[in-house]
Amino acid sequence: MKASIFLVFAALLSACSAIAPGRDSMQGDVDQSVAIIERFDAIPEKAIPPAVMRAARGVAILTVTKVGFIGSVRGGTGVVVSRVDKGWSGPSAIGTGGLGAGLQAGAEIAELVIVLNTPAAVDAFARGGNVTLSAAAGAAAGPVGRTAEAGVAPQAAMYTYSRSQGLFAGISLEGTVIGTRDEANAEYYGKSVTARDILSGKVQPPAGAKKLQQALSKQ
Repeated sequence: MKASIFLVFAALLSACSAIAPGRDSMQGDVDQSVAIIERFDAIPEKAIPPAVMRAARGVAILTVTKVGFIGSVRGGTGVVVSRVDKGWSGPSAIGTGGLGAGLQAGAEIAELVIVLNTPAAVDAFARGGNVTLSAAAGAAAGPVGRTAEAGVAPQAAMYTYSRSQGLFAGISLEGTVIGTRDEANAEYYGKSVTARDILSGKVQPPAGAKKLQQALSKQ
């Protein structure tokens, strides 16, 4: 029985790899993040309000794949950036993954944007290690719509936004654990760097990060 369960989850992990968009390098995650920001902007009624983005201290962007059969497995990668004196920092690589129990079936690819409203929220990602999204940690669904200017002053440390395609009803962010991908950062920057140094603006971002910085500056 245990062997059967192991084989099921191994198959789910393989399926996740097959379904997820091709992102063999961190540059792929950076380019995907630009596309996600543009896709949110393309749907006015679901867009992140400009006032929210103007007040943001940082932004985390991920693509997560979830596949289920008997149980479920999900995993994904992305980047986090923070606001610095001259605009936006370079990207720091992040990733998430987990297993779910219960009778589930289907597949889903979700695009997630987490707006970091406070210095403490940015610091949670800058410390390295793991960040767990939960109401206790100050994560809440953010207001939507380009016209939602009134009353969108930050009411939570983090605002979460998601859009998905697939057979699941939707992806829940509660309890999602996001970790720093140190090896991806080292490969992208060509040296060993910490998430804190990247997000504080101490590390010069590669030319490939410019489009992401420009996309965020337009918000």
